[in-house]
Amino acid sequence: MATPIVLDCDPGHDDAIALLLALASPEVELLGVTTVHGNQTLDKTTENALRVLELVGRSDVPVARGADRPLLRDLHVAAHVHGESGLDGPELPAAAAQPVEAPAIEFIAQRIRPGTVLVAVGPLTNIALYLEAHGTENVERIVLMGGAIAEGNMTPAAEFNIWADPEAAQRVFRCGRPVTMIGLDVTHKALLTPAWAERFRAAGRVGIFVAELVEFFKRYHASTYGWDGAPIHDAVAVAQVIRPSL
Repeated sequence: MATPIVLDCDPGHDDAIALLLALASPEVELLGVTTVHGNQTLDKTTENALRVLELVGRSDVPVARGADRPLLRDLHVAAHVHGESGLDGPELPAAAAQPVEAPAIEFIAQRIRPGTVLVAVGPLTNIALYLEAHGTENVERIVLMGGAIAEGNMTPAAEFNIWADPEAAQRVFRCGRPVTMIGLDVTHKALLTPAWAERFRAAGRVGIFVAELVEFFKRYHASTYGWDGAPIHDAVAVAQVIRPSL
């Protein structure tokens, strides 16, 4: 039986790949997508989620707008990594679809059912607000991309998603449900290399989109870390739900 999930994201190159993985995997049932500030502003991350869904003909998947800023701190985005659109590189038309009217917190409450896994791959503002308003009933566990056991990517110790809203992260880690943290110590080993990107490019329209994502995304990591490839951070969180033994 497929695991029901809600994907809370801030697309984002690796978020887009995580969304594609969730859509392509029969092991999970994507109940919906919620968007949050993070890699870019909320307007841009929401538009990007809608654009990716339209690319693959899945505008039937509902998208709900969430928090446009952290709980207490100033908003910071990662344009230096993801570009001004949040998905620089590929050319995608503007989305025809619109997000649902319900805000993310109420949308999750409407869609969630027993056994649902909340997969959070952006700052944890939405998840913290949902738990505060509705508690943990029906939440099987939370799988998040964030944190760092070793080095960070914003400070020597801090990873972006946690750094962007640490108060929200504290609430989530203390919520009382199982939390699986997919940190930089894991995701920095999950590189999508140019060789893999070319294999995607040969697979057709969606594969070309993935290859173009990687082509842009790897530039930051080449200049910062000297890597020949791009870490698909957020896709690792989805992969862990698909195959928990990873």
